[in-house]
This record gives sequence, C-alpha cells and structure tokens, in this order.
Amino acid sequence: MQAFDLYAILPELVLLLATCLLLVASVYVRERVPTTPGVEQDIFHTPRGVGFVYFFSLILLVYLIFAFIGRMGDVSIVAMNGLFQSDPLSNLLKACSCAAVLVSLVYSKQYLSDRSLFRPDFIVMILLALLGQMVLISGANLLTLYLGLELMALPMYALVAMRHTSEKSVEAGIKYFILGALASGFLLYGMSMLYGVTGSLDLLEIFRTVADPRINHLVMAFGLVFIVAGLAFKLGVVPFHMWVPDVYQGAPTAVTLMIAGAPKIAAFALLFRLLVNTLLPLMGDWQPMLVLLAVLSLVVGNVTAIAQTNVKRMLAYSAIAQMGFVMLGMLSVFDDHAFSASVFYVITYVLTTLGTFGLLMVLSRKGYDCETLDGLKGLNKKHPWFAFIGLVMMFSLAGIPPTVGFAAKLGVLEALVDGEHTILAIIAVLASLIGAFYYLRVVKVMYFDEPLHEATITGTGFAKGLLSMNTILVLAIGIVPASLMSICLDAMRRTLLGS
Repeated sequence: MQAFDLYAILPELVLLLATCLLLVASVYVRERVPTTPGVEQDIFHTPRGVGFVYFFSLILLVYLIFAFIGRMGDVSIVAMNGLFQSDPLSNLLKACSCAAVLVSLVYSKQYLSDRSLFRPDFIVMILLALLGQMVLISGANLLTLYLGLELMALPMYALVAMRHTSEKSVEAGIKYFILGALASGFLLYGMSMLYGVTGSLDLLEIFRTVADPRINHLVMAFGLVFIVAGLAFKLGVVPFHMWVPDVYQGAPTAVTLMIAGAPKIAAFALLFRLLVNTLLPLMGDWQPMLVLLAVLSLVVGNVTAIAQTNVKRMLAYSAIAQMGFVMLGMLSVFDDHAFSASVFYVITYVLTTLGTFGLLMVLSRKGYDCETLDGLKGLNKKHPWFAFIGLVMMFSLAGIPPTVGFAAKLGVLEALVDGEHTILAIIAVLASLIGAFYYLRVVKVMYFDEPLHEATITGTGFAKGLLSMNTILVLAIGIVPASLMSICLDAMRRTLLGS
C-alpha cells in the first residue's frame, strides 16, 4: 500500500476512525437510572461530548471530500490495486450521502432521545452504514461493490428492529433481513457468472471482455438477469418491492429516514457502476428489463399509494414510483444528459425526503408517532409554517412547480424525449398525474380539515432551523436549478471521459 492509496481513501479512513473512537468511548460512559424503588439499572446513553463526535466527523468528512474534488476532481484515479476508484461522480455522491446522513441525525436527535434510542450503538451503526455507502460508491471491483453493499445493509437490518418492544418493528426487521439476504444472493450469483465468463472481478477488465463477441452470451444473459434482479431488490422497485412498505411503516421514523435517504444515492451508484461502467456492451439485454421495471414501478407505486392512510406507508409506495423515474434516466445509454438527469433526480429526491420525514419527526412526541393522515389534520390552524413545509415537500414529490421535484422530473422527461422514448415519457407523465392525487390529499388534510388533537412541535431549535433551510433549498433549487444541474452534468461527463 502506497501513500497515494491512503490519500485516495482518506475520507473512508476518517469515518472508520471516528466510528471506532465513538464505539470505544461509549464503553466507559454509563448512567444510573432508577427503575423501581431501591433498584438501579445500568444503561448506555450518549453523553453530550460523545454525541458531538459524529457531527464533527461528518462535517469534517464533507469538507475532506470537497477538498478532494478541488485537488483531484478533474481526473479519475484507481487505488488499492484496482479495488477502489475515485472520480468526479463518486466524490459528488459521497459528499451528498454524508450531508444527508448528517441532516438525518440532526432531525432525529429529539425523536430518538424521547424513545431512549439515542445511544452510541445507534450512531455507530449509522456511521458503519455510511461507510458501506462510501465504499460502494467508489467500488472498482465486484468484491468491493459487494463488500460496500453488505456493510451498508447489515447495520440497517439491526436498526429497523432496534425498537424491540414493538412487534411491527421486529417484524419489519425480520422481513428486511430475509429479503435483503435473498437480494444479496441474487446479486452475488450474477457476479459469480460474470466472473466465470470473464475470469476477472475488475470492472474495467470485465467491460473489455464483455465487448468481445466471442464470449458465451447465454451465460452472460443469465448472469445479467440475476444482477438486475438484485439491483431491483436494493432499489425497491416492482416486482421486488414487497419489503419497502412494511419496513417503512414498521421501523422508527428516524430509521425510516436513514433507509429512504442516503442509501438511495448508493443504490444509484451501484446501478451505474454495474450497468454503465461494466455491462454497457450488453445494453440490448438490460435495457428492456429496466423499461419493464420502471413502468411497473411508476404504475403500481402511484396507484397503490392512493389507498394508504399511513403516511410512512404512502411514502414507501411513493419511493417505489420515484425509483422508477430514476431508472428511466438510465435508458439513453449514450447521453450524458440523461445520466446527469438521473443523478440530479436522486439528489433532489433525497433532499425532499429529508424534509418530509423531518416534518413527521418534529410533529411526533414522546409516546406518539405522527404517522397517519389524522395526525396532520388542521396543521395550518396551529402551526402555519410547518404546514407550509409539508405543502412544499408534497408539491416537490408530486413534481409541481416551482419546487425542485418539477425540475427533476422535467429533466428525466426531456432525456426520454431526446432519446426517442416518447411513449415512456407519456406513461411517466400519466403516472405522475395519478401520484399528484395522494400528495395533494396530504395538503388538503393539513389546510382544510379540522384538527383532531393539539399538534405539538418538538425537536431542537437547530433541527427546526435546518428543516426551514431544507424547505427554502427545495424552493430555491426548483426556481434556479441550473447550478446543481451543471454540477451533475460536469461530474458525469468527466467520469465517463475518465472511465
């Protein structure tokens, strides 16, 4: 290992070191809490000093990644003997993942504290999942991709079931684990077929071998089916979506945000690395699969969400439909505008998701989770600013101007039309019209229904201020989307030129 390799993986090393320090420090900090008269119980808690470690680490991490972009962002480099790659796209996606996790933790602080879940083990698992996302985003080898995927997934399984007193939470954790393991098996089996045909685990070497017309195309096609199925499970698209609604509903809202936010960015990176960086010569085989998955996700996700009264479950079906939009951007395989539209869509979707679940958490309190439409009724009468936040987030998810969701959907639709996929663009528009119904229903409930109970706003002042900034950002990028779009396009172009 050379100094250059250490420099290339510096953000990951900083995150790993901070996680280990937090884990070790937590062992020496305990709190005595009386349970019954005369009896005390040792419990772990996150003291104020230790609690700030992860905030500092994540802020430092974002800074390091952007500094790395400034110094080496124009080139794509491969380190660790071909296992790890750093390019403009990976730097952008990692910075966004770190920022998303940081914001999620800020929103979750009060929610977790009220439920005795704000503990070192929770934070450590979040940071380990983030480390997995970063490894996955920069994977240049099939083993690295799989290692990052499992490092991201395993802590999430535990987090979903962390509220062990809740039957729904435990059930969701079991479902998530079993179906996640099945998805990993599909993906690993497909990767083994790729290795069997190409004799290599390196993505670039596989790309060169797959382009050779003498390869066994039948085995490659079978391997591709398993890989696409595994990717579909991880993205949560139809017909591999059965885990998404149950996990979203059963997990604590803070954990749901951790699943719905940053991991979507890593899942997109996995999709891009495998299908574009590695299997582009087989686009004639995987393109029809993506079309089918995208259309089914748009239709089933939006139609099924109409019947939901649980907001988290509704947002789960919404996420299924949103991922269908992301996959549509991957169809124009020779168009960097289409790829950058997908990157823009993922980033802005995560931004909107952060605000949506942040609102649900500040409306929750100890002993009560704001999860149903009834909990949002009449919100405007008592807290008009937070009702406005909900309106902006719903408008963005529905793709209504001037929010960023409109610009994101328009970018994908333009890419489809430019790529002569007009029928798919029409289907996407019609599906979005269906989806607008249940998003606008939430707005109607907040503004026109009578409140069933007194809505209480919780959360730290910092969290509420950050939620307001999140809302302003959703509007600002929607009104002036050119800056972020140009960043995504520039990162995609330089990555494709360097690969």
